[in-house]
Amino acid sequence: MSEYNAVSATNTKNAPKFDQSSQSAAFSHYNNLSAQLPIDPATGKLVEGGIKAQAEQNFKNIEAVLESVGHVMSDIVRISVFVKDIQDVDAVDEVYKTFFPTYVPARTTVAAALPMDALVQVEALVSHGEGTIPDAPQAGDLIKLSNNTSAAPVSNLSSQTVAFSHYNNITAQLPIDPATGRIVTGGIKAETVQSLKNIKAILSGIDVPFDDIVKINIFVKDLKDMDAVNEVYSTFFPDSSIARTVGYVPARTVIQAEDLQMGASVQIEAVVSHGDGTPPQAIEDRHGIVIKAHNTENAPVDSLSTQTVAFSHYNHLSAQLPIDPATGKLVEGGIKEQTQQVLTNIKAVIESVDHVMEDMVKVNIFVKDLADMDAVNEVYATFFPEGTPARRVVGVSALQEDALIQIDAIAGNAEGTPPEFK
Repeated sequence: MSEYNAVSATNTKNAPKFDQSSQSAAFSHYNNLSAQLPIDPATGKLVEGGIKAQAEQNFKNIEAVLESVGHVMSDIVRISVFVKDIQDVDAVDEVYKTFFPTYVPARTTVAAALPMDALVQVEALVSHGEGTIPDAPQAGDLIKLSNNTSAAPVSNLSSQTVAFSHYNNITAQLPIDPATGRIVTGGIKAETVQSLKNIKAILSGIDVPFDDIVKINIFVKDLKDMDAVNEVYSTFFPDSSIARTVGYVPARTVIQAEDLQMGASVQIEAVVSHGDGTPPQAIEDRHGIVIKAHNTENAPVDSLSTQTVAFSHYNHLSAQLPIDPATGKLVEGGIKEQTQQVLTNIKAVIESVDHVMEDMVKVNIFVKDLADMDAVNEVYATFFPEGTPARRVVGVSALQEDALIQIDAIAGNAEGTPPEFK
């Protein structure tokens, strides 16, 4: 672990603050923002009004956080929108356009249960050209590179891919046939094929191999469909002969969404390594900076995902369920015991690559019952006593293995992946 591995966490009184998280956790060339609820920071309560009023407050909170660290809305590379009712997306989009009148980031939209019974929650990933590592090379006014291809669905509300520094952020892909603009027919397998084909087309449009993906997030309407999804998924990963030789598969999270746009059954988003960097970074050979995938027997191992995938200055961790790696079964007990096991698994994974929990910049919590969050937070505070990482909490109606909680995370990786930062 590098001595420079310091997360820069900040908070402002102009946006809601929670003890369990920082509003913004910057590391290297990215700023990870906590998901914002439509809370008026002056009152600490949800704003009055309907979906438009709540969406506007979400974006105002994000804007306030960004301004407090010297950034603006156009520095955002990815937006994730969680709505209680998928039918409210049109109203959210109406507000969204006023905050992104020209440039649009990559985007994911999902229906889920939300804390405080909010109608909408929004989070952002932000470019951070100045970086956080002292004397790191190529820090400065890096530019974003956004791209769209007609070989995948195009939307005026998002860019298919936004690259910044050494990562490419891909908009979540619905199973839309770009030739017709409609969801493909044929059921869950056909939809999964189309979603992954769309991602592959987007990457081909920027000359990036499919196996450069470091993290996949799969949103399904019904977890019972995951066997069929996995059957298709296994035909896409590994993709190249090199990846097949080493058995490389990305880190992965699977979430049951309350609903998806256009009546889709599945939606898939991807985070992709970008060895070339973005100007004025020097163009490096794509295989000069390498992906480092790692598994440890001290946490549950899954043939369809790698526990942690590092590239450049970030480590992406697969979602952890409350499974005891010694037995391969869910731990006994309730929400506290399950939260303890999930975070113990995450700790085991990050320590297996010579990092510590203090290196975490973002934590995503998926909980079956939002009423359990007080108990979750009680355990969470023992692992993150300073509440440094940015955080997102959403409610889901079901989790794999019938678990009560699932957590994934992103950690800073100051030492980088070869060629290493010295």
